[in-house]
This record gives sequence, structure tokens and C-alpha cells, in this order.
Amino acid sequence: MTAKSAADLVKEAKQHIENLTPQQVQEELSNGHATLIDIRESEELAQNGKIAGAVHAPRGMLEFYADASLPYHKPAFDKGKRLILHCASGGRSALAVQTLQQMGYENVAHMDGGIKAWKEASLPVEE
Repeated sequence: MTAKSAADLVKEAKQHIENLTPQQVQEELSNGHATLIDIRESEELAQNGKIAGAVHAPRGMLEFYADASLPYHKPAFDKGKRLILHCASGGRSALAVQTLQQMGYENVAHMDGGIKAWKEASLPVEE
């Protein structure tokens, strides 16, 4: 078995998940059809701001927040709702969407390019 790099894993994940542009994410959010999940670490939110209304779920806790059988479960993780994940630049969120799919989440996507792409598109960020 050949070892894979993190970049290889992200590239493979993106072939099996729904990749959205920041504009597509903004449209879904404005229509009220989705919950945005920010999987960056707390320090990253403090340094770079956040998208209004995003639910913070650090990547290290994602599986525990998403598992309804655990006391850590967060109500934002509802398998019957549309979830869109984002991170700083799209790598972690792509891998995280793949994980949620393995956990039975079917209506889940990620924002390609992360908050970096969101800011580059001149979309609003809360400091």
C-alpha cells in the first residue's frame, strides 16, 4: 500500500463530495435552506473572524458533536437538514464532509476554498 499525503486525501475526498462556491453557500444560507458549520479552531475564528450564523464545531470534536448517541451531540447536527461545512481553505472541510457521509449524513457539502475564498469574494465576515 502506497502512503498518501494530506493533499492526496483531500483531492480524493473532493471527488466524492459536493463542492460549493462561496456564492452558492451564500445563496443557500440566504434562502434559509442550510446550516453552516465552521470547523476551524477557536484561535482561527478569533484571528480571522467568522461568517454570521455559522455554528462552531472544531474539527477535533466533529464526530462527537455529530453522533446523536453521545452526550456531546449538538442539535445543529441533524441528519434531516442541509449542512455545509467550511474551514480556512477547504481541506479540512472536504475531509470532514466525507466523515459525516460515513456517519450517515446525506445532505452535506463543503465550501471549496473555505473562509479565504469567502473573503476573496468580498462576502461579509464578523470580527
